[in-house]
Amino acid sequence: MGVGVGLAKIGFIGMGLMGIPMSCRLLAAGYAVTVWNRNPDKTQLPVKQGAQVANSLTELCKNSDIIMLCVSDTSAVEEIVLAKGGVLENLVAGKIIIDFSSIDPETTRRLAKLVAGKSCHWLDTPVSGGVSGAEQGTLAIMAGGEEKLLDSVRPLLEPLSQRITRMGDVGAGQVTKICNQMIVSCNVLVMAEVMALAEKSGVDSTLIPLALKGGFADSIPLQLTGPRMAERDYEPVKWHVKTLLKDLDMANNLARNNGSSIPVAGLGAELMRLHASKGFNESDPSTFIEMYSADLQKHKESKQ
Repeated sequence: MGVGVGLAKIGFIGMGLMGIPMSCRLLAAGYAVTVWNRNPDKTQLPVKQGAQVANSLTELCKNSDIIMLCVSDTSAVEEIVLAKGGVLENLVAGKIIIDFSSIDPETTRRLAKLVAGKSCHWLDTPVSGGVSGAEQGTLAIMAGGEEKLLDSVRPLLEPLSQRITRMGDVGAGQVTKICNQMIVSCNVLVMAEVMALAEKSGVDSTLIPLALKGGFADSIPLQLTGPRMAERDYEPVKWHVKTLLKDLDMANNLARNNGSSIPVAGLGAELMRLHASKGFNESDPSTFIEMYSADLQKHKESKQ
């Protein structure tokens, strides 16, 4: 695969909620990292920790052996790879693309074929664990791609993750991430119902996460998001409603294309779409409790 990963120069595209801490962990592990973002202001923290900033994708590709992407959605990945002056145009043989984004599996396969046509390699490696997991290096990575290729870059991925699981060929990582997001999204939606029900029933909802901790109903989202719902604590934004909605829409598209029935995820997507349409698209999912807030207020007033 060319340069050994210990000497590999990394180009990291996407300085969002996840990309910033992930690039900083790679820097802390001793890797040479060049970063690029549409908004260069977001590169400030990695630069303070030793990253170089590329002024263009052409410059980033020229100075990188391994190109990592962590951007918002399928269209963003397509634009970065396929645009004039983009990644595909600037590839030379032997380079590796590692995509941490959560995107459409079929698009992933199509882009991987185009990259293979330039004698380069693609791994889809979406992650789970949120901002805290990115900061602590405890992400779960679900990977799709050639096994030997994945093994060759494991040392690069280890500072970011607690576990790296190869799920199959290219695209399999993205399918697995969609499955992950179905569970996470529906879990957080029902948490909002739980908190509202507890409050209406006269139970202190701030105690729900503690009461359920360690039981079958417990989860990381419950412990992280449940208290924020109970306290109506929506800042800072740790993840976005729009991201979960995007992932549930991909789940429904994948199910439709494969003839699979996912009614709960389908309903979840429409509830999220309704919530997003009321001004919560960019908000934290802890705001799902707001879907029941007016009803809760009416209930409290009726008890007075």
